[in-house]
Amino acid sequence: MVENTTNKNKQFDLIVWDWDGTLANSTGMIVNAIVKAAEQVGLPTLDPQAASNIIGLGLKESIYALYGDIPSEKAQALAAQYTTNYYAGESEIPLFDGAKETIIELNRRGYKLAVATGKGRRGLNLALQHCGLGNYFHATRTVDECFSKPHPQMLDELMDLLVATPERTLMIGDTSYDLQMAQNAGVASVAVTFGAQTQDKLVGYNPLKIFDQFNGLSNWLLNP
Repeated sequence: MVENTTNKNKQFDLIVWDWDGTLANSTGMIVNAIVKAAEQVGLPTLDPQAASNIIGLGLKESIYALYGDIPSEKAQALAAQYTTNYYAGESEIPLFDGAKETIIELNRRGYKLAVATGKGRRGLNLALQHCGLGNYFHATRTVDECFSKPHPQMLDELMDLLVATPERTLMIGDTSYDLQMAQNAGVASVAVTFGAQTQDKLVGYNPLKIFDQFNGLSNWLLNP
């Protein structure tokens, strides 16, 4: 765990969560789905780490980051095959240990809770249904409604909807896109390294803390 000792304030009104790799232990499944999809549509083999590094972006942005400006029919085929691969196993994705209990307790204590994710609306709704947490989040934003991270639109809309100011809002995520989105929205962030990206990719965005286990994050949130 790494701490930015310049800011000890843990009092926030709104806590915004990334989904994949932050609450849901889905990084491995996402990587496998995109690597397999690339092979299935005849694109060059993807390095798993490269595939992991684009988690957090929207699907269109992810494909561009991995393959550049490929023909549209290839990009569409890759997107369709990835979606097929992903949804084949989506219902089996677990939350990290302690995640459900933490969300329920934060809700009980009166925090405003939200999700900002690079997932599509269909995917997030299914995930919330499967894990039983839908009623504990006050609002959600996906890449279907907003610009992809790191654009600040998701956070801006959530703060407006839930009547929260940037200085009282916290973003929690596992990728540089989450933390850069927070910076772009003027919001504090906390990083986790048990998802898609490693500490060296996150520390430069000056998160308040970096956690390598969910229970450490949970303790920090519940024991300010």
